[in-house]
Amino acid sequence: MPASPSTARAINDRLALRLLQREGPLTAGQLKQLTGLSRPTVADLVERLTASGLIEMVGESGAQRRGPNARLYGIVGDRAHLAALDVRLESVSVLVSDLVGRVLAEASVPIDADAGTGPAVEQAVALVERAVKEAGTGSTGPEVTGVRRPESVREWGSLHTVGIGAPGLIDPATGELRNTTGLPAWHRSLVGALQERLPDARVVVENETNLAALAEMRDGAVRDRDTFVLLWLDMGIGAAVMLDGALRRGASGGAGELGFLPVPGTRGLPSATDCEGGFHSLAGAAAVLELARECGVLGTEGAGEEATATEVVRWAVATVTDVRAVRFLDALAERLALGVASVVALLDPGCVVLGGGVGQAGGDELAVRVAERIALMSPLPAEVRPSVLGDGAVLRGALLTAQDGAQDDLFG
Repeated sequence: MPASPSTARAINDRLALRLLQREGPLTAGQLKQLTGLSRPTVADLVERLTASGLIEMVGESGAQRRGPNARLYGIVGDRAHLAALDVRLESVSVLVSDLVGRVLAEASVPIDADAGTGPAVEQAVALVERAVKEAGTGSTGPEVTGVRRPESVREWGSLHTVGIGAPGLIDPATGELRNTTGLPAWHRSLVGALQERLPDARVVVENETNLAALAEMRDGAVRDRDTFVLLWLDMGIGAAVMLDGALRRGASGGAGELGFLPVPGTRGLPSATDCEGGFHSLAGAAAVLELARECGVLGTEGAGEEATATEVVRWAVATVTDVRAVRFLDALAERLALGVASVVALLDPGCVVLGGGVGQAGGDELAVRVAERIALMSPLPAEVRPSVLGDGAVLRGALLTAQDGAQDDLFG
């Protein structure tokens, strides 16, 4: 049964909007080519979407071209505004963007959890408020060719969607951050406070590693793949499982809790409430620093006693002519291979991304070493790639999630 004229128009409108989301501003001719629709049909949908306030003319294609066929149309960015948060153990970072993802303001602040849950939450909420007000001044964010800069952002409290990335488990039934041992109480309270202060906004919470995987697939190291595992290497250890383009969260939301994986080389076994003795004890930031000390790396020039795990790994990669750096990278690769080999044997993802600050800092030097060891340990082929986005992947993933949700709601 053929679609009714109104249904056909709605389908064509959604198709055009999805293309503008993915490709950016397009001419009517380009929309015709990409959609396969007739010229009159494209002209009608452009007129319809423009009248509805969903798209607008943002420029012309080509320096010498003029006329209707050269007009570039893009999604109206200030139709809605979004916020993305990266909530860490002792800090919060936030960015505010328009509907097309153009960043208008960014800020971060350390959080003193010792001050109590209430003050910690207020400090984080105040950061979001300041970022939204700063975005409203129109004084931040670079100009983007072909996209009109909005005059202002709506007032605080009028955000359409807020995407939050946080450590810990997300309840797959409710979408809420679960009360997880070892995480500060202000994390869960922050989510509730934002929902209370932003009653008209949709607040979406996702595990930080899952968001990093989404960002790496869309904008980073695995844009050519829809099946892979991202291994998050930072203060804590985690993994995100992406199969056929979909995140796999598990029955309880705990898929990828690789820090609890029992591995050889630790002093014991992990427990239900403590990952010490698991893979975390070999690959977490504290363990990486201890390994650097054992290899004679920590305390050297460029990798001083106060250096972070990321800084130490970055120094070693930049100093591979130093025998201590080589010894450290080889030993770290041996450790990481234990966790990666388990993932490869269980899921056969074909590709593993070394993410987080340590994974990005290790670059190809570390990734190649891990891949060489996996080739000896597993009959299954597995490419190992370093993260492109590193620590910034969580915030980017939170923004992409907010952007997708808002566009789905507005575009139908």
